Amino acid sequence: MKKETFQYSSLKERIKTEYRVYIIAFIFILIADSIGQIKIPLGPGMLILFPIFYSLFMGILSGPQILKVMKEKEVTAASKLVIVAICPFIAKLGINAGASLSTVIQAGPALLLQEIGNLGTIFLAMPFALLLGLKREAIGATHSINRETNLALITDMYGPDSPEARGSLSIYIVGGMIGTIYFGFMATMVAALNIFHPYALGMASGVGAGIMMASATASLTEIYPAMADKISALASTSETLSGITGIYVAIFIGIPLCNKLYAFLEPKIARLRGEK
Repeated sequence: MKKETFQYSSLKERIKTEYRVYIIAFIFILIADSIGQIKIPLGPGMLILFPIFYSLFMGILSGPQILKVMKEKEVTAASKLVIVAICPFIAKLGINAGASLSTVIQAGPALLLQEIGNLGTIFLAMPFALLLGLKREAIGATHSINRETNLALITDMYGPDSPEARGSLSIYIVGGMIGTIYFGFMATMVAALNIFHPYALGMASGVGAGIMMASATASLTEIYPAMADKISALASTSETLSGITGIYVAIFIGIPLCNKLYAFLEPKIARLRGEK
């Protein structure tokens, strides 16, 4: 998965390229926002399509491999602008957490420890990623759920043009498209079982993925409108804490574990795939 890099001949060319990215992205936002949410009842659950889904889909179609609206150098420029774009969102989550501090204290240690549970997915995801042909990209792709804070972390550790960053960004995009649908539907299905308290479901929605949290929370507030404020507060707080604790879990456990697994599994799976 080698990625071509481009060198700008002048500052003027760079500004022209990046501003074209901004303009096209803004057009996609206007179209997606005008469509709004689409809710599709499905059995006891509900599929919810969010505007980010349409934006990502339009971005894929406009790429150099399909409609060729965007050129390779513009795609390269856009990949480096992702971190800049998500910084305000990360700041907003921190503000929400501060406003819900009393709710955090009442929730106890569950909110602080839930990020540890995400580590189990590494043992399933890493072998699959290697079987699919990924190399160092697998480390960025499988070390976590790969949302805003993890994408920023991998980019800082390995660089924006590294295979690890490409793997993380790929899962970020796929999660934005498929994860929003899956989380919203899963939340309604679990709520229909009447096993867990609505507040527990709200806490479980915050796994470090803002758009997935929004999808699950929107579904839950549709089912429990009288508890909507508390569910949203717990989900937002859980989301923020997952991002904060997730950074340290990724740095000290997740990424080292992925590196160890990669070093152990990659030669074996490469031979299984018939690679030299």
